[in-house]
Amino acid sequence: MGPRSCPAGQERGICQGWHQKMTSRPTGVTRSSCMSPTSPMQCAASLGAGLLLSVLSLSFGASGSAMAAQSTSPASQGEQILRIANGAEPASLDPQQTSGTWETRITRDLFEPLIAYSADGELIPGLAERWESSADGLSWTFHLREGLEWSDGTPLTAEDAVFALRRLLTPATAAHNATLYYPIVNARAVNTGALAPEQLGIAAPDAQTLTITLSHPSATLEQTLAMSEAAPLPRHVIAAKGADWTRPANMATSGAFVLKTWSPQAEIRLTPNPRYHAADTVALDEVVYLPIEESHAALNRFRAGEVEIAYGVPASHYTWIQDNLAAALHTYPILGEYFYVFNLREGSPVADQRIRRALNLATRREVITERILGMGQIPSWHFVPKALGEHQGARFDFADWSMDRRMTKARELMADAGYGPDTPLELTLRYNTLEDHKKIAVALGAMWKPLGVKVTLTNTEAAVHYRDLALGDFEVGRYGMIATIADAYDFLNAFSSDNTSNAPELSSPTYDALIEAAAREGDVGTRQRQLHDAEQYLLDNDVVLPLYDYVTSSLVDPAISGWAPNALDVHPSRYLQLDTSH
Repeated sequence: MGPRSCPAGQERGICQGWHQKMTSRPTGVTRSSCMSPTSPMQCAASLGAGLLLSVLSLSFGASGSAMAAQSTSPASQGEQILRIANGAEPASLDPQQTSGTWETRITRDLFEPLIAYSADGELIPGLAERWESSADGLSWTFHLREGLEWSDGTPLTAEDAVFALRRLLTPATAAHNATLYYPIVNARAVNTGALAPEQLGIAAPDAQTLTITLSHPSATLEQTLAMSEAAPLPRHVIAAKGADWTRPANMATSGAFVLKTWSPQAEIRLTPNPRYHAADTVALDEVVYLPIEESHAALNRFRAGEVEIAYGVPASHYTWIQDNLAAALHTYPILGEYFYVFNLREGSPVADQRIRRALNLATRREVITERILGMGQIPSWHFVPKALGEHQGARFDFADWSMDRRMTKARELMADAGYGPDTPLELTLRYNTLEDHKKIAVALGAMWKPLGVKVTLTNTEAAVHYRDLALGDFEVGRYGMIATIADAYDFLNAFSSDNTSNAPELSSPTYDALIEAAAREGDVGTRQRQLHDAEQYLLDNDVVLPLYDYVTSSLVDPAISGWAPNALDVHPSRYLQLDTSH
């Protein structure tokens, strides 16, 4: 899905296009195959109000558990080794095959796009030192820095950027956010296989110049080109090594770091790239990404001084962390949404909108945000996060109803659909493995039980979960989206019928027309109204079950400098430094 969805304790993409998927509390979505899948675990459940109370009790009780004072010292005296509890195992390190936030953190360190991010999330020159556009916004020219090299010493030229964008739009790549690039001339036709990649509206008139021609002005082009999937790629390595080009012995990078080792399900270790254009500004000696999916384990590793950054904290221990790790805790709103998607495919029980509306009506969002999580999440009666201030958000038409009125209507709809306590609907609810996801899933089952819904819970690790959602192997599935670009289009484009992130498989000419119109619209006000109408369509048709706007809660060792909160939650390692003086 778009703004790139969203991992544990931290999910574009919708991913990326918008999104990045998240494994947990703000960490984002992915599609790729799993390197080391975990066997699915079935949690058959008969869920009732009593179980919901048990969940809530567990949430509150855990925060009071005795925990000793933490140790947050760096790896060892004098070393600049940054260890990150990263949420999940990446399915790939090919930046065009990733969409999870746990993956893009790594690829962003390895591959620098033409446009990059500053420490506080602002767009800055990356491999391109400058760029300009024509008065009509249709022609863009990017000027690469002089003397760029890949980490293996091969010159890095504009042809590498042309190669990467053509590859991104090639159907075989199946890039998660390909539709974000459709403003480029012929991009849609290339992406659907109607034209050859050479027909894409990009060119390299010389080694340091890239031109991009658009079919219509784009409000999001610069943000799109800042995504790591848009970064130039080492065509000489990919041509020689094929699918093995991402192995440590083969990979050539353009970013601040190179891939030293990759031990699946153990760690990914990066070291500085001496040929990076700003290599003299990189302080870290190593960055180690650890695929710790369970946020309680990440917290324990942080307290033990075994990691310096932990993306995501367990809700059950949030109060304790506030009291005991205040200097390390960073909590702030980000452009992300936690929700469930309904499988709209023929044969799915939730293809019936009456059922989808009944489930939305019976969901008590404040219970989840205030009693289960309690970290400042905003209950969602909308889909696009409120942190995107300029977007005129839509709302469920029942948002202001009393709970009694909502439940009465929900029971009516279920009865019309042929279900009730005496004729229960059996429904499978899927989530990616994480304790907080499980609590929310259990709570949903309890909330829906009065409607005659019998929920079976199924969980898998993140890569398998998002793969199965993309394949349509689900009925109701958890999703998380973290914006890759600060624009409502990033979230909403994910549900257009030709978007590979469209897990529900929504196929609506009305919706597609709204998204297409917004993509082409040059007037800001008109474009905002079109995006509002698209969001309202999702809500009116119950395509999704939104639960809350994300806040991110991460633990960052106070000895780290260069960390800056930002709504996109991007923190390139090139800016980070450890104070090893103590």
